[in-house]
Amino acid sequence: MRLQGAIFDMDGTLLNSMPMWRNMGDDFLKSRGMEPRENIWKDIRPLTLSDMAVYYKKAYDFPESPGELRHLMEAQIEDFYKNQVLAKPGVEKFLSLLKMDGVKMYIATATARDLTEAGLKHAGIDDYFKGIVTCAEAGENKKDSAIVFERALKRLNCDKNNTIVFEDSLAAIRTAKNAGFRVAGVYDAEWDAEQDEIRGLSDYYIRSFEDFYQEFKRD
Repeated sequence: MRLQGAIFDMDGTLLNSMPMWRNMGDDFLKSRGMEPRENIWKDIRPLTLSDMAVYYKKAYDFPESPGELRHLMEAQIEDFYKNQVLAKPGVEKFLSLLKMDGVKMYIATATARDLTEAGLKHAGIDDYFKGIVTCAEAGENKKDSAIVFERALKRLNCDKNNTIVFEDSLAAIRTAKNAGFRVAGVYDAEWDAEQDEIRGLSDYYIRSFEDFYQEFKRD
């Protein structure tokens, strides 16, 4: 296969950011001098930030309004992407090798554009990508629609058969495969329980970016 294009998810794929999301509830409460309830992640994981703020208000009796709590959490997340987040091991080298091979690259992410730009910049990999498209901009999430991948592909002006989507989430991998994309499943500990299915669906499987480049070069 002559690779023309690569479409990358960001969180959990390029950036080691999933631990922040998993620990955000605990970290936020501890920063306010409160002890998190056991397994709070299970309660807040499916919630939007607005819903999370309402949950905290009710569960912990914060003096702030839900709106004020949301702003505090947004500031915590923004600080992480601007000042703390790092790329996964081997990512920068892998992107550099793709660039040398003339592969055009794009970001397709569920993360807000401002956080995406900040995270890629802090991780030192922002210059590798021709652009960014977010699920909010595309109007659909990856679980329900491949539109964010299709939009990235159109902007790359590449053939779908010669483009790979890089994703860590089983739901997003399934969506991309159903839309006819070749997919590289990227390991992230957040989805440990789903790795067998991810490996089975993916055309390529990346346990480590440090080891992956030669594999697809041989294809």
